[in-house]
Amino acid sequence: MRQFGLTGGIGSGKSTVSALLVERGAVLIDADAMVRDLQRSGELVFDAMVERWGDRIVGEDGELDRPAVADIVFNDADELAALNAIVHPAVGAAINERLEALHDTDEAVIHDIPLLVLPGGEFAPGRDLSGWNGVIVVDTPREMALARVVESRGMRPEDVEARMDMQATNEERRAKADFLIDNSGDMDALVRAVDACWEWIEAGGSIAASAGVDAEETGGGCA
Repeated sequence: MRQFGLTGGIGSGKSTVSALLVERGAVLIDADAMVRDLQRSGELVFDAMVERWGDRIVGEDGELDRPAVADIVFNDADELAALNAIVHPAVGAAINERLEALHDTDEAVIHDIPLLVLPGGEFAPGRDLSGWNGVIVVDTPREMALARVVESRGMRPEDVEARMDMQATNEERRAKADFLIDNSGDMDALVRAVDACWEWIEAGGSIAASAGVDAEETGGGCA
């Protein structure tokens, strides 16, 4: 089993990159998807969150009201830390169970982790990267990422910026990259960058590299 981290800020296009890597043969471990499963009504993480923040984070359907949670945690560092303390141990246990099943295979495992790099430029605590073959960072200029999220999710620009301000900067993520994917171009450019990344993965990773095109060459970008 070969393991790689994949990260990028909100609006970077990380989800598109992960889907393209799966098309090429990667096995995806999606931390966000695991979080969503663990936050379903009746799960322990859901119960712990409701115990802390009450019914204001529960929607009419009885499930988690994610925008309500976002309003709380993305404007308060202490509340965000409290959420992470609830979620991270449970996600870690789920990931370990999946990895045990893949341990003796030759699969290329992609860990899709939005907050792998924290503000200040350090890796998220509790992550054992010693056995990983490299970290892939999807890099997109802030203003371009902001415009994508506003258009695709219908969020207010100030809300998107508040989330961005709670995340690592582009510079901090780039400093941790073993392979850097520039997603400031169009979809064709991104596909070429992912093809180069897959070749790097198949070669075992480790040696730092980058791929992508400048936004001035192609325009656009892929969210």
